[in-house]
Amino acid sequence: MNTKGNVLFISADQWRAECLSAVGHPVVRTPRLDALAAEGLLFRNHYCQAAPCGPARTSMLTGLYAMKHRAILNGTPLSDRHTNIALEVRKLGYDPILFGYTDTSLDTSNSKAATISLQDSYMGVMPGFRVGATYTQELFFPWFEYLTGRGYKLPDNPMDVYIGRPDYPGAERRGRSLAAPIYEAIDSDTAYTTDKVIEYWQSHQDQSWFVHAVFLRPHPPLFAPEPYNRMFDPDLVPFPRRAASPHEEGRQHPFLRFWLERQTRPGAYFGHNYNVQSLPEHEIRQMIACYYGLIREVDDNIGRLVDYLKASNQWDNTLIIFTCDHGEQLGDHWLWDKGGYFDQSYHIPLIIRDPRNAAARGRIVDAFTEAVDIMPTILDWLGTPTPMECDGRSLRPWIEGSNPSAWRDAVHWEYDFRDPKSYTAEKSLDLTSDQCTLNVLRDERYKYVHFTNLPPLFFDLQEDPLEFDDKAGDRRYQGLMLDYAQKLLSLRMSHAERTLANTLLSPDGIAEYRGPRF
Repeated sequence: MNTKGNVLFISADQWRAECLSAVGHPVVRTPRLDALAAEGLLFRNHYCQAAPCGPARTSMLTGLYAMKHRAILNGTPLSDRHTNIALEVRKLGYDPILFGYTDTSLDTSNSKAATISLQDSYMGVMPGFRVGATYTQELFFPWFEYLTGRGYKLPDNPMDVYIGRPDYPGAERRGRSLAAPIYEAIDSDTAYTTDKVIEYWQSHQDQSWFVHAVFLRPHPPLFAPEPYNRMFDPDLVPFPRRAASPHEEGRQHPFLRFWLERQTRPGAYFGHNYNVQSLPEHEIRQMIACYYGLIREVDDNIGRLVDYLKASNQWDNTLIIFTCDHGEQLGDHWLWDKGGYFDQSYHIPLIIRDPRNAAARGRIVDAFTEAVDIMPTILDWLGTPTPMECDGRSLRPWIEGSNPSAWRDAVHWEYDFRDPKSYTAEKSLDLTSDQCTLNVLRDERYKYVHFTNLPPLFFDLQEDPLEFDDKAGDRRYQGLMLDYAQKLLSLRMSHAERTLANTLLSPDGIAEYRGPRF
């Protein structure tokens, strides 16, 4: 039997970093995650590497920057040549099991391409994971079947089950997002995922396990079951930080203007079939309040997982990681959803609880950490080396109460806005598909945004933390901007593919360097 310990790797979807009461949010209350942070570590400056969901999860699960794995859009295939956390822990004797989804589009370039179903592969499962319980590769279908079995009548388009009920009392006055869906909280997809994880644990009491539990929420549509739809007062939520108008906002950059124009389409924000930029204040506030309610629902269900681990005497043998794929604009800069270059889409939560080390419990880490660090951290905790191709670094020193001897002083992410089907961005911005890319280098003071074939952006975050004032055209910042462009180039060069680059064959044998990059 494998005796290395259990791993519970929890990932939510579209969760902003500040939406934890443990970091002082004025409205959101997340008591179960706060308690987990008090028992472990909270990483305050944690960032993902890409957006949307597929690219973000690929970086998190492979430890690779998007410039390496190149699964850059939802639906872009992930090459089979890359390893991932599931394949690596399987080598250690674990049977990594997935409850939820990885948004992995399967490799269509190899001999298996002819047998791949596009319906399955678009939203497929990353190789190495076994799908848990009654889940299939189609995320929602098992839950839809469960709801039908519970007596709910699903709409003609089953995905509309997430939308609030028509004529819901008070929704016309308070905002459409007040309306609760037809299902009760005990039957939500969040509760369903939690139930399936616990059922799995009940049948694997005496075995070491590796569980990746993925919650869809607080991903839109922003409609929550009762009582979460009413849990937070919309009059108290922080209102979005934005310019006086979308037109004024869009003056910052051609890409931003393009994105803002795209969001005026009804349905551009998933599940909200109206122009989210034209909403009155009370509608916006209710949407944000509902977003907080969905967060609280996930928090409550994480509490159920923790309670079961404690009751079954597995709490002191389980590494727990909580994070998410990417953030959410939530109306800031007149934007909803994720993408682009603003911090709100990439700054995400990270909490780690190591049962073996009590010295660091309750610690808050302010150093910059990245989603690519998750895989090396888990492998290091399990006592096995990180694959040479990985870009991340283990967080184990902090987990054990110390500090690493050398660490990054900035974070990096990428966003690809090409459209291989309709070429919308290409036509609107007069770019080729391969020019529809941006890279960001962000440290404590400055933020540099490099576009492949559009003007750059440069922000002084000390003077302008909300990123309204682009300094790229200011002569006083030209030298600094050049420094950051060089830093970004050096970062990309140092993270070039190196799986075999440090191996040398000679008559004397095989020489191999396996040390750090820095």
